Amino acid sequence: MSRILIVDDEPAIGWSLRELFTDEGHSVEAAATVESGLAACARFVPDTVLLDVRLSGRDGIAALPEFKALVPRAPVVVMTAFGDLDTAVRAVDAGAFDYLVKPFDLERVSRTVARALAEGEASATRATRVTAGGPHLVGSSPAMQEVFRQISLVAPSDLPVLITGATGTGKDVAARAIHAHGPRRGGPFVAVSLAALSPSVIESELFGHVRGAFTGATADRPGLFEQAAGGTVFLDEIGEAPLDVQVKLLRTLESREVVRMGSVAPRIVDVRVIAATNRDLPEAVAAGGFRADLYHRLRVFPIRMPALAEREGDLEPLAAHFLGAVAGEPRAMAADCLAALRARAWPGNLRELKHAVEYAAVVSRGGTLRAEHLPPAAAGETAPADADARLTAAVAAWVDAVFAAEKDGVEGLHGRLMDLVEPAVVAGALAAAGGNRTVAAKILGLDRATLRAKLAR
Repeated sequence: MSRILIVDDEPAIGWSLRELFTDEGHSVEAAATVESGLAACARFVPDTVLLDVRLSGRDGIAALPEFKALVPRAPVVVMTAFGDLDTAVRAVDAGAFDYLVKPFDLERVSRTVARALAEGEASATRATRVTAGGPHLVGSSPAMQEVFRQISLVAPSDLPVLITGATGTGKDVAARAIHAHGPRRGGPFVAVSLAALSPSVIESELFGHVRGAFTGATADRPGLFEQAAGGTVFLDEIGEAPLDVQVKLLRTLESREVVRMGSVAPRIVDVRVIAATNRDLPEAVAAGGFRADLYHRLRVFPIRMPALAEREGDLEPLAAHFLGAVAGEPRAMAADCLAALRARAWPGNLRELKHAVEYAAVVSRGGTLRAEHLPPAAAGETAPADADARLTAAVAAWVDAVFAAEKDGVEGLHGRLMDLVEPAVVAGALAAAGGNRTVAAKILGLDRATLRAKLAR
């Protein structure tokens, strides 16, 4: 039986966790504040601590070192409903064993605590030295909070990372964030897209060459691995690497040496490798287009970047972030603009959204962004309910116009809208029904008497 301390000021959370761990045979204590949690540590001596970030009075992460000082052998699992990259990094920096984002399922909590208990004394050494600067990953959705958690865990290490995800999901930004929050942040970050290079020059670009190695090689030249000494190499679109280059990449990862083209002398390279791809590498391995040994060597710590469609609630802050970046100052977005943004499917993900906002910022000429300022959606890029979205955008624009014109007060807004749109809806249903009122009533979801009254009005 182990002792578990829960520090959380939400009674429902505390109760459910107490029930979970009590049923598993553990001894459980709960506290609602940092002070009561620290007092519990002195008498209860927990084997692990679950610590909420936002507590009344004091910040949980700020108090984490005090918990570590009182019970150095007890891993601390941080819990938060407001996760972002800086919070995740602060938690790991302060010595947290792991990072859980609310709402969480109890099975995951149970697994995490089981790992923490098994880690025991070793977890006390997990504190890392990172800073909170670096590339800005925006989002508060559960999908992005999981990405923040993974980055915070892997950044302090030197493990290879494989970032997967569709085009435009921000794989390069995630790679830069890992570098910026890791111990190599003072070294160079050298990025290359293998898809942008001709297969004939990839080897020379990565590993360098000596004079005379091929026609035009008039001098020795270091490759990107050597240029990134002490820092990070980011191999974007790794799935495009030719098989002969894959062999040399595997050798470099395993031996930490490179051999320039035209030479036989190995050169030591001290770099961290982060790779990214939008391809299905297991499928490529099965088809013989990608080496299985290289795939497993790169995939020591995998991170999947979610598509924009999976990031519910992130679209508006992302659009505001992109707008602020291009405008250089805060700019407003009208309701119809936001409705139009939400209506699109965004197959190009963040990159497509960023370009759309940049386009609108130029067209709006410094004013409020509206739906008409957005670029037209390309074929296949609108959501299935695009007609509904256009209606929503039009209604939002009408509401804005009413409030702008009637500054002394607006009344009866809903009725006025119904008076405007209902005749078109009824007329369309009658037309579709060939004038048959019974059929039209069924289309509208009304009884015949109600339809008759509407037509009379």
